[in-house]
Amino acid sequence: MIMAFEYAPAPESRAVVDIAPSYGLFIDGEFREASDGKVFKTVSPSTEEVLSEVAQASAEDVDAAVKAARKAFEKWSALPGAERAKYLFRIARIIQERSRELAVLETLDNGKPIKETRDADLPLVAAHFFYYAGWADKLDHAGFGANPRPLGVAGQVIPWNFPLLMLAWKIAPALAAGNTVVLKPAETTPLSALFFADICRQAGLPKGVVNILTGDGSTGAALVAHDGIDKVAFTGSTGVGKQIARTVAGTDKKLTLELGGKGANIVFDDAPIDQAVEGIVNGIFFNQGQVCCAGSRLLVQESIQDELLDALKRRMSTLRVGDPLDKNTDVGAINSAEQLARITALADSGEAEGAERWAPACELPGAGYWFAPTLFTNVTQAHRIAREEIFGPVLSVLTFRTPAEAVAKANNSQYGLSAGIWTEKGSRMLAVASKLRAGVVWANTFNKFDPTSPFGGFKESGFGREGGRHGLEAYLDV
Repeated sequence: MIMAFEYAPAPESRAVVDIAPSYGLFIDGEFREASDGKVFKTVSPSTEEVLSEVAQASAEDVDAAVKAARKAFEKWSALPGAERAKYLFRIARIIQERSRELAVLETLDNGKPIKETRDADLPLVAAHFFYYAGWADKLDHAGFGANPRPLGVAGQVIPWNFPLLMLAWKIAPALAAGNTVVLKPAETTPLSALFFADICRQAGLPKGVVNILTGDGSTGAALVAHDGIDKVAFTGSTGVGKQIARTVAGTDKKLTLELGGKGANIVFDDAPIDQAVEGIVNGIFFNQGQVCCAGSRLLVQESIQDELLDALKRRMSTLRVGDPLDKNTDVGAINSAEQLARITALADSGEAEGAERWAPACELPGAGYWFAPTLFTNVTQAHRIAREEIFGPVLSVLTFRTPAEAVAKANNSQYGLSAGIWTEKGSRMLAVASKLRAGVVWANTFNKFDPTSPFGGFKESGFGREGGRHGLEAYLDV
């Protein structure tokens, strides 16, 4: 019998991050208290400890931030693209220099494993600023006609699952195109955006070009509805996205929505099983499944179902759940008590509706918000767990016999953000991908991102694209 080695604790030090006891709003290049003095606390999901107290922006604060951005727009948009690029390059380099600090901060405030923030989030954040810095002096050659102009002030609202990365997706193209920004981070993960405000000052970015407003949904609603906003960009739930669309309807504001998903990960009988299993695990358990493009529906060809599920269960049994600051951890904490309650309720509905639930034996920490990696079999398309976005580490397994059936089941969703295809045949990849109504289709991989590649969805997954050359268009008057 081969003895398995135990993993010794490998904690990342918190000492690299100095979190202040309180933070104000970042408006016109300075931190200030909320106009009405209101604050809220941000907690660490893995321990429930209070990390800091943060200002709650009011409608008056939103107005001040928009006015600061409007004032800064005149000079910022008039700068030559090469000059704007210098600031973006500087921001990108500072992010790289402070990447360890920011990775630890993100793990503390969000709950995701340090190896994800360190090895995935932060490199991509810097890459987006580098990429769009390169576009800033080439807008005439981006394919949108001669002399494309910036829109003005962009109001941007981002989610809690990739706080700093979603900030980069929004701010980098906006600034490269000559716009100024008012950004509202998620209520549960405000800290990395506030640290980014400090990076803007460190980079010498002109005052008012980037403004950060922390707060709850009411702050975001006030920002979206403000008359001084020319462009709204939102990443988050489909429900809130619909509210924003109604608010913006009938105005001249441009709108980009990147919303929910229920991605299908399709495994054909000729797929490399071990490689597919790694892709399935990455597709649904990366960031605890709190990913809009997660492969939360596994469609497996009937003839290999047993073999694949056996291999998948063995792999799930090796996943390490626990302290997200431990470099060995695979699955960290759920972001909030509210999100944990939603995941729990939907998983319970799967059992109540007759699906078979399985989870590996794992000991969950006593404090914090935790949910074990979970697999459901005997799932039908009528089950809530097959239709609704769970946004957690829960995988629903369905089967198919033919490629046509796989496509039909994959497309039988209100969402259309992502999909994955696992097969040895290149012709099958292309044939199936062309029939899938998903904005992003991965082949023999999953959750691969690059700043040069556009990202976005169909149907209730939103509209517009972020990333790549396409991401510039949303911030230009073309």
